Parts: sequence; structure tokens; C-alpha cells
Amino acid sequence: MWKVLAAVLLLGVAPVLPAAGRLEIYCIDVEGGKATLWVSPSGESMLVDTGYPGFNHRDAERIAAAAKSAGVRKIDYLVITHYHSDHAGGVPQFAEKIPIRNFVDHGASVETGQDAEVLFGEYARVREKGTHIVVKPGDTLPIKGLDVQIVSADGNVIAGPLAGAGQPNPDCAGYRQPASNQTENGRSIGMVVTYGSFRAIDLGDLSEDREYNLVCPANKLGTAQLFMVSHHGTDSNSAAFVHALHPRVAIMNNGARKGGAANVWQTVHDTPGLEDFWQLHYALDAGKDHNSPDPFIANIDEICTGEWIKVTADKDGAFTVANKRNKFERTYKK
Repeated sequence: MWKVLAAVLLLGVAPVLPAAGRLEIYCIDVEGGKATLWVSPSGESMLVDTGYPGFNHRDAERIAAAAKSAGVRKIDYLVITHYHSDHAGGVPQFAEKIPIRNFVDHGASVETGQDAEVLFGEYARVREKGTHIVVKPGDTLPIKGLDVQIVSADGNVIAGPLAGAGQPNPDCAGYRQPASNQTENGRSIGMVVTYGSFRAIDLGDLSEDREYNLVCPANKLGTAQLFMVSHHGTDSNSAAFVHALHPRVAIMNNGARKGGAANVWQTVHDTPGLEDFWQLHYALDAGKDHNSPDPFIANIDEICTGEWIKVTADKDGAFTVANKRNKFERTYKK
């Protein structure tokens, strides 16, 4: 009897685990910043960026809420794509809520000035409490159950194509390489995450000139089921780049008044083979013609509660995207 009771009690306090055999991705609304939580079927976690500082701990609390929903009690790998406040600023506040084991970044910041130095200094002090990993293109992160390949970092990109990629890109004809970007955006860590037949691409705020180096004259990345729209849907995302990826679904981490540029929205929307375009926010400045329909937008109002978009992927390549705000979801079969 006592053994049965003990077993029941243990079940009652057991941590929530990812759905058996499935990858979970939480695209968390940090109002035009970035924070994406990846939870491997093994239970290991990777958080890509932490949103802004300030705002009464708004972003840290939103990420912690997503982690709780996912059953995540620690972050195994925190990837800071680059040192801008909307990506790295929330690290100190978030680290007060959940332990972080490994800190992954591209090395030193290339930007100077008081704001940039304070931001980097605050991040570096928190980083000292865990293991620091500097990555370069071609590296992988050892997350059990996933293949996480680094394709850009510190201004460099992979020298050769990934397995199965390398085909000539016809959209590069007449497209000249943009001028070199010397900001932290150009240093962004970019990655291709593979789980069986499911493939997702996330390049942070990688600049257009580095995107060019990844897909022109040949596409080094190959195609993907899911594309995390770069740079909040602004500046980057040339047609030559996005079309080469041939995604089935795109998700844009824009804010109500940040990102979601009309021209970028149109480029992604018109990508051959794209089935749906999801957004974290309705982009107020883009107008109705350059926003997705209501079911595909997690936050409609400028003043919002920070609803997320969740992706659940199977190893056979099928995946489901769900909108926390309205419970709308769509499954994309293999």
C-alpha cells in the first residue's frame, strides 16, 4: 500500500517533459527583441537570446513562463547571437530566475561606446557563473537528440555547403553583394537545427551581406521546413536568400512598432512553396495588406500580454504550429 502511495506521490511531482519523440520550440514575444526556447526530445534545452532589460523584468518573466510550460528547470545552452540590448540585455534578469549551464557566443563585442560596453560587461559577469563556449562556423552544439550546426559567427560563415546543399542559386543572377556590415548584426550566430527530417534555420539578426555569402552563388544551407525570419523582419531577408531556403513556414519575431517591414513581409510572403507566415505581433506601420490574417498573429494589440507561438515537430518532418492567444493551430504533414 505504501509503495503504491509513494509511486502516486512521485507521479504528482514529476517534471513535465517534452512530448515523447517531439521537438518543441517556443517563439516568445519580447516586443521586437528575440527569445526562442528549444526543447529537445531528450529534455535538454537551448535558449536563443533573452530579449530586453528593464520593463519591470517583463521579458525574463515571459521566458520563464514558457520554460515552466515546457517543463524546463534549467537552460543547458544559452546562445547569445550578438550583443544588442534586444537580444542580450535580458540575461542578468533571466539568470536570476533559472540556472544556466553553458553560455554560447561569438567572442568579444565589436561595438564601442558606453551603452555597448555596459551591455557586454553585464552579460560577461553573468557568463562567469557557467561554462563559456565561443563558437565559429562549422561547430556543433552537443544537444542530445538534435543536430545544431553553427553556420555563421563573428562575421564569418561556413566555407562549404552543408550535407545535401551546394546547388547553384538562380536568384543570385544580377544580385550584387551588399556592403559589409560592421555592427554586431553582422557577427550574429546563425544555426541550422535538424531533428530527423525536420529542419529549421535561425540566423538571429545576420546582415544581408553575410546572408549573400551563405546562398550566392551556391546555396550552402539547403532548404528548411521552418525559417525564423531574420532581424525581426527588417533589413535582411533578400529574395535571393529567402527563396533559396524554400521554407514551408516562416515565423517573424517582430514587435508592434519594430520590425515587420512591408517590403520584407512581401518578400517572405511571396517565397515559392511558403504555406503560412506567422507573426508574433501585428505590425502597425505595415498596414493590413502586409500582415498575416488574425489566426496567424500571436499578439494583435500594441499593449499585449506577450502570447507565444509554439512549434512541435516530429522526427518524420511533420510539425504543428500553435498560437497561444487564440488556440489556433495548423499541422504540416511530412
